[in-house]
Amino acid sequence: MAEHYFTNNADLKSETRLIHYNYGDGSIEFTSDLGVFSKDKLDYGSRLLIETYIEKGRDGIDLLDVGCGYGFIGISLAKIKNTKSTMVDVNKRAVHLAKMNIKNNKIEHATAFESNIYESVEGLYDIVITNPPIRTGRETVLTFLRDSKKFLKPGGELWFVMRKDQGALTVAKKLEDLYKIEIIAKSKGFFIFKGI
Repeated sequence: MAEHYFTNNADLKSETRLIHYNYGDGSIEFTSDLGVFSKDKLDYGSRLLIETYIEKGRDGIDLLDVGCGYGFIGISLAKIKNTKSTMVDVNKRAVHLAKMNIKNNKIEHATAFESNIYESVEGLYDIVITNPPIRTGRETVLTFLRDSKKFLKPGGELWFVMRKDQGALTVAKKLEDLYKIEIIAKSKGFFIFKGI
């Protein structure tokens, strides 16, 4: 059976690889491994989410990256937008890699820890940002998105990416009782949403 990036398998072998994210005149290097989401390259949705946030999001705020994987979103925004990034994932290997990537990129205002969605999260944030794990099913994705409200400061924002063919517009509609939802960007079938 194929391993999912949201499961923990202690017997899964390790084959680390390096991924580079280039922005402006800078570059960030990430160590990735088997058993994590988009292990070989930066997935298009996460990249679009990051680049949209860099262009249109706030600097220097408290940010919660839910389902962080090896830390691409949280670390990139800590480095480029000076966010204080808290990153969580249910996958132990992903959290280990995120911690390694925080250290290797000398990011002082970022942390990563294991949490099943928001289970171990405390405090309130200016931004909750996520590329939710579609393969876990729509109910889990909705938990990622709807429960974010409990961890946002007044006026806080939920940022997320989803593909149109994965039901992005239907999911966004299900959040309208909690958020004022805007489509901030779209490209190649991906939508970037901001909920205030």
